[in-house]
Amino acid sequence: MPYITISTVRGIFDVAQKKKLLERVTDLMVEVEGQGDPDFRRNVWVKIEEGEPASWSLGGMMPTPDMIAGKFGALDAGGRRVAKAKV
Repeated sequence: MPYITISTVRGIFDVAQKKKLLERVTDLMVEVEGQGDPDFRRNVWVKIEEGEPASWSLGGMMPTPDMIAGKFGALDAGGRRVAKAKV
């Protein structure tokens, strides 16, 4: 029974992206570990852990919520993308 944890910065993925990521990782585990057996799906656990931006560093720089929103777009309180990223 696989347990997969995906760690990321809060604000990167919206609700729809998380749903797609959870489904695709599950599909991959069914294909690889479950050898394509569709019954294996019920054994696959996938979790997305989101950490506050201040807990992360990329190249020595701590991202801020504003930087994340500027790159990926803002999220509403329900985790849905409300603004597209600036190009």
